[in-house]
Amino acid sequence: MCLAIPVQVKEVLPDNMAKVTLDGVSKIISTALVEDVKPGDYVLLHVGYALAKIDPEGAERTLALIREAASGDAA
Repeated sequence: MCLAIPVQVKEVLPDNMAKVTLDGVSKIISTALVEDVKPGDYVLLHVGYALAKIDPEGAERTLALIREAASGDAA
């Protein structure tokens, strides 16, 4: 099973790279597969690559569900 998680782009870097964050953790990722990435965008991250841009509301809903599952509060 593969899992892609939403992360927010904090900074666009040279050579199709970007700095992203998730719950305070920063990571440098490749944005070569996604066009027109800007700071503030949410992207789906899988093994170091942004796969697609997603809307902020969908990203926040997904992150909330992941946090809920991780805390053991999921039904």
